[in-house]
Amino acid sequence: MYPKLLVLVLTNFYIFCLLALASDPDPVQDFCIPNTKKSRFNFSPCKNSKLLTPDDFIFSGVKSPGNFSDTGLAAVSVNPTIFPGLNTLGMSFVRADLKIGGINPPHFHPRATEIAYILRGKVYSGFIDSNNRVFSKVIEQGDVMVFPRGLVHFQMNVGKIPATIFGCFNSQNPGNMKIPATIFGSGINDELLEKAFGLSLEQIAIIRRKFFPKKAR
Repeated sequence: MYPKLLVLVLTNFYIFCLLALASDPDPVQDFCIPNTKKSRFNFSPCKNSKLLTPDDFIFSGVKSPGNFSDTGLAAVSVNPTIFPGLNTLGMSFVRADLKIGGINPPHFHPRATEIAYILRGKVYSGFIDSNNRVFSKVIEQGDVMVFPRGLVHFQMNVGKIPATIFGCFNSQNPGNMKIPATIFGSGINDELLEKAFGLSLEQIAIIRRKFFPKKAR
């Protein structure tokens, strides 16, 4: 009887651990706006809820696009550091704008699933599963697509007008690993990249220049 009980306890403990690691911790109160003035040891207690106003739960920083990159993407990422009203709620969001022909390069979020809502435009959007199968389609204004946690996904504006996308994550800190920059901009050994991609050292050097900042003279 004892071995069966032990197996049951260990199984329940294992399931509990999986659930605990699956997402952000559950909040222990309705909300918690950090009181940064009383911050100690990188910990900020919650503000007195009686002193809060509706403005503590409103963010107006996504009314216009951010700065565009060379790929034609402008992203305004919003997390509790920028919008304290999100603190302890286990979510964050982003406004992404794509110029005509602009792309959001292949990337993934290690700690969150993403829901992408097309506010304007026509976007070729998709993700790749662990069997290397591509799930992609051109989606338009009003369409929503989900990108499962940890899977590589991408977007490209294939319309005739700029596109705007609103993305929401089920984590305060989803992370963003951009595949091109991660591989060629992180300092991985050139010989390894040469063997992995069948590129010459000269080709690798050319690609690296796009991701490493120019040294000041």
